[in-house]
Amino acid sequence: MARQKEISNTNEMSGERRAAILLLALPQEAAAALLRHLSREMVETLSREIANIDRVSPRVRTEVVGEFYNMVLARQYLDMGGLPLARSLLKRTLNPDDAKRLIDALEKTVNEQPFAFLQKTETETLLTFLAGEHPQTIALVLAHLPAGSASEVLNGLPLDRQLEVVTRIASMDQTSPEVIQEVERGLEKRMSGLASDRFERVGGVSTVAEILNLSGRASERAIMDGLTEGNPELAEDIRRLMFVFEDVMKVDDRGIQAVLKEVENEELALALKTATDDLKQKIFGNMSERAAQLIAEEMEFMGPVRVSDVESAQQKIVDIVRRLEEAGEIIIAGRGGEKDLIV
Repeated sequence: MARQKEISNTNEMSGERRAAILLLALPQEAAAALLRHLSREMVETLSREIANIDRVSPRVRTEVVGEFYNMVLARQYLDMGGLPLARSLLKRTLNPDDAKRLIDALEKTVNEQPFAFLQKTETETLLTFLAGEHPQTIALVLAHLPAGSASEVLNGLPLDRQLEVVTRIASMDQTSPEVIQEVERGLEKRMSGLASDRFERVGGVSTVAEILNLSGRASERAIMDGLTEGNPELAEDIRRLMFVFEDVMKVDDRGIQAVLKEVENEELALALKTATDDLKQKIFGNMSERAAQLIAEEMEFMGPVRVSDVESAQQKIVDIVRRLEEAGEIIIAGRGGEKDLIV
């Protein structure tokens, strides 16, 4: 490439030459920071362009910097409201020739930009789509999304996944275009089968509570203990929606009496075998003195029992409580039923 002593016009100037002039116009630290975000091939191309430039006229430098500013502005328009808004605003703020050139460049950039098909996907859908991906894949996608969209997706991830993704983004330097294209093709193929309007609102804290309510006590306790240690806020949110045997304490006296009508004495004695003294008194207080004495004697002479049998009996009572609550026949404190009472 012949060395050009002085560049005095921008007619038919290539994009690489414009980029080289922009880098020359910037402070060296800023130019170096920009280069770090480019592929190795592009860095080599721009380095060759810079090496073959001797001088740039002030007019050309101003024109190139101004064009770069307008392109940045166009990208902001694009992020604000998509390509239609960007076109409209550029046509109103620039002369027709400049507007057309920037719009054409912008359209080309959007079409060629990695993961462009995810740009306007709703955050909730995008989060659902990416949640099961490897942290490196999530990091690669977020690095190519507008900062606002990337932030929303990141905030929706669990804390441990957030930390891993952020670490990977921070340590990301240059990624092979072939790798990016391969990841993009895989995601786009999977995304094509998932229309945004087909996503159903599933899962969530209430679903976890429902599942754990129907799980064995051992599994429930192990899961909740692990959540309490690793994510206490989530554990508390789930616990508020759960109903376990100890929560029979929250049922009002009329509700306890309704539940006891559906429980066999042998089943109740078995369920109370590991209950707290407060819960036993709550139950006995809603029975006749004779019935309470019979249950106490049954528990005393029952002898050793399997924990699994006790938990099974407790689960049956929990199921009765949940069924009566859903039918509106009993009230459980703290679960919203109080607001329906007429006083």
